[in-house]
Amino acid sequence: MGSWTNATAERAVGILRPELQDAVVRRDRLAPAEALTAWVEHYWTVEWDLRGGAPFVAEVVTHPSVHVTVESGTRPRFGHAMPAGLVHGVVTRRFSHQLVGAGRVFGVKFHPGGFGAFTGADVGAWTDRVLPLSAAFGDSAATLLDQVLAVPADADRAAVADGFLLSRAPGRDPRYDAVLTIVDQIRDDPTLTTVDLAARRHAVSERTLQRLFRRYVGVGPKWVLRRARLHDAVDRIDTGRYGDLASLAVELGWFDQAHFTRDFTALVGQSPAAYAARRP
Repeated sequence: MGSWTNATAERAVGILRPELQDAVVRRDRLAPAEALTAWVEHYWTVEWDLRGGAPFVAEVVTHPSVHVTVESGTRPRFGHAMPAGLVHGVVTRRFSHQLVGAGRVFGVKFHPGGFGAFTGADVGAWTDRVLPLSAAFGDSAATLLDQVLAVPADADRAAVADGFLLSRAPGRDPRYDAVLTIVDQIRDDPTLTTVDLAARRHAVSERTLQRLFRRYVGVGPKWVLRRARLHDAVDRIDTGRYGDLASLAVELGWFDQAHFTRDFTALVGQSPAAYAARRP
């Protein structure tokens, strides 16, 4: 099939080999209602049609976020018959999924900790799991599934999600607000390279930080910190914004290039040098 024209101009940090994925997948990103932005980062859509062609393996270095999805297509996914409403807990490994046939997904990406604050769930119990949407929203999950599938346009699907989530929006949780502030700082500040430093900046103990992260985010602060720096590394390589790999490793908090190469290879599946070499 020919290349899709992707609607969103914003790069999705974490997608591996994005130039290949963009050739076979249509992606878009939509903003939620303003009243939901405390919990929801954005809505996203993915659509593909590989009928008559070769399967494609989509790979992502995941973020510490829970996703709610409404999915349809010609083949089962994640052990669920289509169509389905699903909840994807934080994925601690590289997300790798083979796209076959035709399919479409409308997703809700919650802020790190946002799903826990919105639903009251202990998100640590959802990590590395894909569960039916009813596990989070009970019988009303079927209503969301039917209403999203009933409208074809992405913007209309976003409006359905807005209405569903707004009717269930909780009050603000100051503990979640604190967690989100710390996660945002970890993501945005490449000089923040240790949990001890993050704890001291916010005048909390490491133990308290670990407990809050497990409850709201689903993974510990050390994992969030290391994943953020690996996102930085992948993004710098994808965009050519680095001098050499040894300097990049030290700048992002690794002891040396050998440790950086080990961690990068374990997650991405190839060394930083090999990943960079694919670029012209």
